[in-house]
Amino acid sequence: MIPVLFELGPIKIYSFGFMLVVAFYSCFYLLQKDMKRLGYEVQIASDMVFAAALGGIFGSKLYYLIENYERVIDDPMGMIFSGSGLVFLGGLMGGTLGVTLVLRKNNLPWFKFADIVAPLLILGYSIGRIGCFLVGDDYGVPTHLPWGVAFENGLPPSTFRVFDLYYPWVDLTGFEPGLLTVHPTQLYEVAMGLAIFAFLWNRRNHVKVVGSLFFTYLILAGIERFVIEFIRTNDHYLLDMTGSQLISVIMIIIGSTALIRRFSTPTSNT
Repeated sequence: MIPVLFELGPIKIYSFGFMLVVAFYSCFYLLQKDMKRLGYEVQIASDMVFAAALGGIFGSKLYYLIENYERVIDDPMGMIFSGSGLVFLGGLMGGTLGVTLVLRKNNLPWFKFADIVAPLLILGYSIGRIGCFLVGDDYGVPTHLPWGVAFENGLPPSTFRVFDLYYPWVDLTGFEPGLLTVHPTQLYEVAMGLAIFAFLWNRRNHVKVVGSLFFTYLILAGIERFVIEFIRTNDHYLLDMTGSQLISVIMIIIGSTALIRRFSTPTSNT
């Protein structure tokens, strides 16, 4: 993989950080255009993206550390300061909190702006997943499929020993000790995420019920993450689902319930 994109003497540009910057400015550019089109101050777009990025990164890391608490106990400093940890659900919660604070400060309607940023949430996530792929983080379970990828220097490396040590619940039957090829789930999520972004972006100018685009995002993003978890390395808990799947189900339920209520309420179009 390519953990370092550019290196000039002591200066290093890390791929993960670079893709986060790309995600940040891509979302800012599109949000800025929409804010101008809708007649809002451009500075609000800057504040929203900054708050979303800061809250998203903090939330992602916190969720990642909680989900991998056993590895945190073994290597707390390494886990806290590693480049890994772009956890979608933690990032969504942290980013939502950050944006909410900005909206409250400027006395702006939450649901209207939720519709505006909904496509950008999945776009930023998709771009960030490219960074995960480049550093070899958040990959899937071992596979013999021809497009499987071996992360020799991943975080952690995709070796038989790593799976046996950190992911004992993953079935290694049929795999030999050594470096393993795994599902490049990061790329799967990039493809699915960009497809969701394209759908939501094309729908943003046709929102008839305020909040409906955001709740549609919750449903689609929840389905995407629920499906991908079947080939991720996360442990299974309640009802044989991973923690991410459980939260994804909650997202889908909230999105579906809210859509039904808002479309069935006569005042929902105001």
